Amino acid sequence: MRQIYPSHEGQLQRLNKIQGQISGVRKMIEEHRYCMDIVAQIKAVTAALKQVQMGVLETHVHHCVMEAVSSGKPDQLDAKIEELMTALTRIE
Repeated sequence: MRQIYPSHEGQLQRLNKIQGQISGVRKMIEEHRYCMDIVAQIKAVTAALKQVQMGVLETHVHHCVMEAVSSGKPDQLDAKIEELMTALTRIE
């Protein structure tokens, strides 16, 4: 049976913006712009990626974890909680 995962299409607009920001950073580097201006733009890209990450995690909780809760199967719920905790420990 094929697993159906939730859609993360809501993150695509944000990812498109990030792609543009990365192109901007590349251009800044090519143009030999001031170091701290480049660093500031990289920080903005990093923050935007963090928002995408949190959006995907939120969807995971609302869909995958809630589905495990609804299943009434403690082992499925335990597995989803373990996945979530592992993901959260990796977030910096």
